[in-house]
Amino acid sequence: MRKSHPIRRVVLATAATVSGVVLLLSLKPASDPAAASAAGTAPQQTAPGQQTPQGGQQGGAQAAAGSGTVTGDAAQTQYGTVQVRLTVADGKITKAEAVQAPKGGLSDQKTQLAVPKLNQEAVAAQSARIDAVSGATYTSTGYKKSLQSALDKVKASSAGSSGASGSAGSGGSGAARARTVTGKVSQTQYGPVQVRITVSGGKITKAEAVQAPKGGLSDQKTQLAVPKLNQEAMAAGNADIDAVSGATYTSTGYKQSLQSALDQAGG
Repeated sequence: MRKSHPIRRVVLATAATVSGVVLLLSLKPASDPAAASAAGTAPQQTAPGQQTPQGGQQGGAQAAAGSGTVTGDAAQTQYGTVQVRLTVADGKITKAEAVQAPKGGLSDQKTQLAVPKLNQEAVAAQSARIDAVSGATYTSTGYKKSLQSALDKVKASSAGSSGASGSAGSGGSGAARARTVTGKVSQTQYGPVQVRITVSGGKITKAEAVQAPKGGLSDQKTQLAVPKLNQEAMAAGNADIDAVSGATYTSTGYKQSLQSALDQAGG
């Protein structure tokens, strides 16, 4: 037999070692992102804005939602005035009521029939897209107009509070500060009537007549009627108050000027 040459044995041993190293390297799992992606196991990444879905985005939505009581504009109909007030919590209607509605004669029956249904539909629909009550078309139309006006005010209030929340700081309670508003002068047969109200937290905290009929018998009627009207305005929180007996003209003028002041105060 021929003896193997020593050099040949070294070459064969070296080749075997190199082959083993190459085999081990081919079996080593990929650890870098590129290799992982090629293997179909790319590392997961969190999309921007999804790290805190409840604390971030939802919290912002709640801050923009309106809360409180809002009164829509008075809607004039063929049979009288309709005005709607909404109670809103976190941007949702929790209560709807008509603070003004047609009165007298057959209108009383139609109002009693229609208004409760319209109130329920407004809360259920959360919008002014509600059906008219059969037999009370004019009242229903006026109700929907005033309701839409109130909803528009809720949206405007929500947008304003959302934009101001970032810079209001401790001044965020400014919406609850007292505000004094003077209504337009209402001319009556016995003289002008003008009402001034102080509003705080959405409620009338003070009402006064800065103008009222004077002279002769008017002085007595004014002294009798105005204090009662002031009290009723604060108690009702709106212009749907009863006229004082014996001072019908003064009462009517008072209510008109009061409504004007309420409109300026945003309901």
